[in-house]
Amino acid sequence: MKAFKIPESVLVVIHTPALEVLLIERADHPGFWQSVTGSQDTVGEALLQTAVREVREETGISAGPDQFRDWAVSNVYEIYPVWRHRYAPGVTHNTEHVFSLCVAPGTAIRLSAQEHTAYQWLPYLAAADLCFSPSNAEAVLMLPRFVAG
Repeated sequence: MKAFKIPESVLVVIHTPALEVLLIERADHPGFWQSVTGSQDTVGEALLQTAVREVREETGISAGPDQFRDWAVSNVYEIYPVWRHRYAPGVTHNTEHVFSLCVAPGTAIRLSAQEHTAYQWLPYLAAADLCFSPSNAEAVLMLPRFVAG
């Protein structure tokens, strides 16, 4: 039996210095574009380690913890009903912690076929428009203030 997901997750906005943002399309919901997201594997897993692991699993990018920027921004949101079965009974909300990762243009992407079917790099404003999650779109729009300085 698979354990329930932990309602503490990360959102990692992967971008280039020119603010092109990587979006990946969910395999289980075609047309749902997002940044890298994922829940802690264990209650004790550090959020930065969750970010490093999820980026590697979902994109094939092996980045060290020192390459990530913790925005110290958290979003609490209601879990979409279609995904609530993954959580313990009665869990309806998730806390998402936002990170970013700057990569070189042309960085190779290797998707996890079980999770995502396609990827694209878009200027950050266009990427924000395409994100299905409001908190993901908001994070992408905040990107310039976390890159400059």
